[in-house]
Amino acid sequence: MRYKRTLGVLGTALALGTVCAAALADEVTDRTKDPNLWAAPGGDPALSRHSALKQISTSNVGQLQMVWSQSSGTLRGHEGQPLVVEVGGKPMMFMESGWPNIIQALDLSDPDHPKEVWNYKKTTNRDDSAVPRACCDTVNRGMSFADGKLVFGTLDGFVIALDAATGKEVWVVKEAYPDKGETITPAPIIAEGKVLIGFGGDEFAARGAFFAYDLQTGKLVWHCYNTGSDKDVCLTKDTNKKHPEYGTAGKDLGIHTYPGDEWQRGGGAMWGFYSYDPELKLVYASSGNPGLWSPSYRCGANPVSQEACNSGKWDNKWSMSIFARKVDTGEVVWVYQMTPFDQWDYDGINENMLEDATIDGKMHHVLIHFDRNGFAYVLDRTDGTLLRANKYVTTNWAEKVDMKTGRPVKVYEHSPLKPHGNTQACPSAMGGKDQQPCAIDPNEPGMAYCPTNNWCMEDEPQERSHTQQGIVYVFANVYMYPEKPGITGKFKKFNVLTGETVWEIPDPYPNWGGALVTDGGLAFYGSLNGDFRAVDRASGKVLWQRRLGSGIIGNPITYSVNGKQYVSVWSGIGGWIGLPVTAGLDLGDKFGAIGATAMTKAAGLSMIPQGGTLYTFAIEGRE
Repeated sequence: MRYKRTLGVLGTALALGTVCAAALADEVTDRTKDPNLWAAPGGDPALSRHSALKQISTSNVGQLQMVWSQSSGTLRGHEGQPLVVEVGGKPMMFMESGWPNIIQALDLSDPDHPKEVWNYKKTTNRDDSAVPRACCDTVNRGMSFADGKLVFGTLDGFVIALDAATGKEVWVVKEAYPDKGETITPAPIIAEGKVLIGFGGDEFAARGAFFAYDLQTGKLVWHCYNTGSDKDVCLTKDTNKKHPEYGTAGKDLGIHTYPGDEWQRGGGAMWGFYSYDPELKLVYASSGNPGLWSPSYRCGANPVSQEACNSGKWDNKWSMSIFARKVDTGEVVWVYQMTPFDQWDYDGINENMLEDATIDGKMHHVLIHFDRNGFAYVLDRTDGTLLRANKYVTTNWAEKVDMKTGRPVKVYEHSPLKPHGNTQACPSAMGGKDQQPCAIDPNEPGMAYCPTNNWCMEDEPQERSHTQQGIVYVFANVYMYPEKPGITGKFKKFNVLTGETVWEIPDPYPNWGGALVTDGGLAFYGSLNGDFRAVDRASGKVLWQRRLGSGIIGNPITYSVNGKQYVSVWSGIGGWIGLPVTAGLDLGDKFGAIGATAMTKAAGLSMIPQGGTLYTFAIEGRE
């Protein structure tokens, strides 16, 4: 753990800093409670993607029409979402493209005819090598806003704060280094006067870490790795106090559960969405896969065997883990590893949604996580107690999760291990769901609305040829295919407490974009063929849809100006699933883009044009 140290600071100044941080915390929390705005990446710090707006409802959504659109200025994949906040008394929308990360500021005072008032693109010290080192397209997942500042990351590793009124730089810091395999695609979160963000790069031998910067100055407050010594990871004697079976400090598990120095290339990057509990003052972020996809190189057993590698000694901690860190220090309160000794690339980075729910007769502050590995986890977010772990897609690599130990009960027949051994597994490496976020409604605890992937894979690990950071570090041939011909995506309502699928909507195209739920009884989501849909939350019936100009991998938002509700979503095929299209890869290579080319071919994605446009809808005549 590295702390920023300032000498000679008076106690009054420290007190003032505490007051300022508290004021900023209240500002962020209060702003996200205003349903007229979309003031955080997930709508709120809990990542609910829920809105109390209900002017657009099940009874009138059929009248929804496009009112305006805006180009991002780029093509390739457009994940993420814009922000809508007030700046200087004006409603403003801020949007960020993928590489080269163009920012646009739109004045929504005339909400049917927005006016761009400034734009920004960093022009100095850019690193084009980030583009081929972005494993899964040159996407970006959005920005955050607080204290008049717009904060975001760039693919080539900068974290930047702009004056939201003028677009002028307030501060710029260099966090990630592409020559080390590091690239920034996630949206930061702002909490207690701090900007919190990680980076990606597990497929390029990066070593995952998480950073906190001072919102006012950009100075580093703390920095914690996700592999390495207890000190580096910011574990303390109180970490996992309630659940020592998850692993505790004192043994440097982040080093010794890897063979040799593999922990230095041990992945565990945090490139997904982050959540925050302002009462507990805990930030929740999850880590990715442990580097290379040829598992035997991450197991120190001799001889290598399924039993030896899965004994607990070679868990590759703390990859594939949900972390609860103290926002002020980075110290780990609890950490739970979902897929110890990963053998499939089931990155654990998916969003951690926060709500309260009564489980087994007791009220819990819960965290809900739909993991790539096919299980939907429910944990008590105060101490990490595992409450539920239900399969939400076809999952054959594990029988179940042992609720006493928290460990999956693996099926070795579906667990790749040694080079040149071909193994079938469901879900594929893209997971039961990838980064595309689910949505929850705090008034409907236990229910989640999720876009899911429905394909499997054959995975054949390969011999390792190098250990250099910044160069592709995968070493596996992966062939992906639909679980059922003609169906690759499903949008579903899922009960995380019972494991029941309430309803689902099959789709011949992948559903790689996120979900939005509203008090109008609607759920919104998009498909990779470009269909943007509104669904009756109660029945799962599609009530409205429109074909947009490209495939949808973005996350819909809703907001209101002058009493009129709007819905916006990015269109622009890409991400891992669309990388063969955006990068022009050979679809004859079924192993291309680590298996994505075969799925692109199977789903007909090569017939979807590229894009990069934000579309906005409303019901005309509603004021």
